[in-house]
Amino acid sequence: MKRDLGTAAIGGGIGGLLDALYATLLWGVYFGMGPVKLWQGVAAGLLGGEAASAGGNGTALLGLALHFFIAFCMALVFVLASKRLPALIARPVLMGALYGVVLYVVMNFVVVPLSAIGWRGPPAPMSALRALLPHVIFVGPAIALAAARRTGIGGLHVPAPS
Repeated sequence: MKRDLGTAAIGGGIGGLLDALYATLLWGVYFGMGPVKLWQGVAAGLLGGEAASAGGNGTALLGLALHFFIAFCMALVFVLASKRLPALIARPVLMGALYGVVLYVVMNFVVVPLSAIGWRGPPAPMSALRALLPHVIFVGPAIALAAARRTGIGGLHVPAPS
């Protein structure tokens, strides 16, 4: 189990970091939301919008920590599932991309509606695409590649130095 946790930390950490950079640059900078407001928006899932906005940098850091915790949980689910279903890591890029679609659906249609944010209706098509892309390109594949590298399935085994 310790190795599973380590693998999930690596895959979730890399996927979470790439997703965080994408979100910060796209929504925080390009769309002018600002990084603090962006990460407070994540904390709003736990605290509610008003409390998250009132919390300043502290709630922004909480939002960022929640983001990485969720990425770790996503990775742990995949790592544990791949032990029972080796096909998940036989083709890690493809399976990771498909897992990214699953993650997007679960986050946007289960987790967020059940959070303090609540259901806000289906996203606009361009907004959905902007949110789906990092899950398919970064998060899912990073998780699957970490899991595949750990097991050596999919041609990714790197032997330990002697």
